[in-house]
Amino acid sequence: MKLKDFLNKKAFIFKDFLIISFLTGLITGGFVTLFLYMNKLLTKIIFNGNPYETIHNLPFFYVVSIPVIAIMIVNLLIYFDKSVKIYGVAQIADIVQKKEGFIALKSLILKIIASVISISTGFAVGTEGPSAEIGAMVAVQLEKYFSVPEKFLRVIISVGASSGIAAVFVSPITGIAFALESIAYEFFKNYIIFLIVGAFSAFSISVLFFPAIGFLSPSGRFLNYDYIWLMGLFVPFMTFLIYFYLTLQDKILLIFKFKIFEKFGKYSQLLFAIIGGFSIGLILWLEPRAAFTGHNIVEVLFNEFQNIPFKVIILILFLRIFATTISNFSNAVGGMFLPLMSIGAIGGYGFGEAIKLLHLAQIEPYYFAAIGAAIFMGVLMKLPFTAVVLALEITNDYNVVLATGFGVGIIMYITKLKFNLKKFNTINIDFSELIKLKK
Repeated sequence: MKLKDFLNKKAFIFKDFLIISFLTGLITGGFVTLFLYMNKLLTKIIFNGNPYETIHNLPFFYVVSIPVIAIMIVNLLIYFDKSVKIYGVAQIADIVQKKEGFIALKSLILKIIASVISISTGFAVGTEGPSAEIGAMVAVQLEKYFSVPEKFLRVIISVGASSGIAAVFVSPITGIAFALESIAYEFFKNYIIFLIVGAFSAFSISVLFFPAIGFLSPSGRFLNYDYIWLMGLFVPFMTFLIYFYLTLQDKILLIFKFKIFEKFGKYSQLLFAIIGGFSIGLILWLEPRAAFTGHNIVEVLFNEFQNIPFKVIILILFLRIFATTISNFSNAVGGMFLPLMSIGAIGGYGFGEAIKLLHLAQIEPYYFAAIGAAIFMGVLMKLPFTAVVLALEITNDYNVVLATGFGVGIIMYITKLKFNLKKFNTINIDFSELIKLKK
């Protein structure tokens, strides 16, 4: 009898999990789609249309002042509610399990507002952070309604997070890989089915409204070994790019920002936000493709929708690195997944163009754009498996997947020798811990 009761209980929990996973995916897909539309609509209103086409038709003072005003509003929201700046689904799971109090609905709404303001005004932050958190919040609310045992809470949050990522990238497998690698790997064997249900149901909603970042020209299973041997050159190049990015982050954080803290006390964050907003405004005016989430430039480079000269690629790369760094430290609210992908894509495309100019091999630069995007994100966010899955799902091409696998493994090892990558895993950086590390 006891065995029968146990089996009935297990079946009941499994049924509830399936229902929660399905509803989480559908609801998350709807909310994320609404969130993405809000970003697109506000961007068009602010810049009087597509910013990549209209910015230079607008007054210089207007373009520069928009991100300054926006980041002041975002910092004001953070001042009144510190949880607006909390990012990282793993952090949410820890808060819940330690019973420190979950983020309230009001805080989530403020966070979404702060994120929409940040993204639509040009700050180089991504939509995936808010989307993952929307999914996590939906899942937790459904878990309360179904009264699932608390020990399964982390799994429920993983379902929500994977649903959010699947919806925002219109890529269900990447969403599953993200959740497994970031917070749910210990539950892989027992609970993968629920992540799949959640991710695919969210994807089924978002795919109706948004196209996925895609690779239109894959060679699939036909290997071109030029892309493999060229990794001997690409690995040191990408390692240098990652070192440059991390060093720039450290320098801005430890030299610039803390000098301001020492001199201006409580007004320092406001001052830095103004400086950051002005910097983003200048970047918008100089090269709008170096700002925003990076989705547009990634899509352009992956499929060569525009012929971008080599010199312009280099300019966009440096401006993009600076925009991402300054957005982070100005307290712009959003994720880092897509912005990091965009830097890797620009760097990879530039590398491919250089190879063509030097006549070293007959290759297509957009292949290295895809490889660079996956490696840069995978190394800096400590998500190597997600990087390989992302490369596979976007390109469906062995040339990209093999090169990504080799590259992300080798570069992650090299980078670990100098940098503590954990601090770059989310946009939420603990400045006090960084000071201790440097001392």
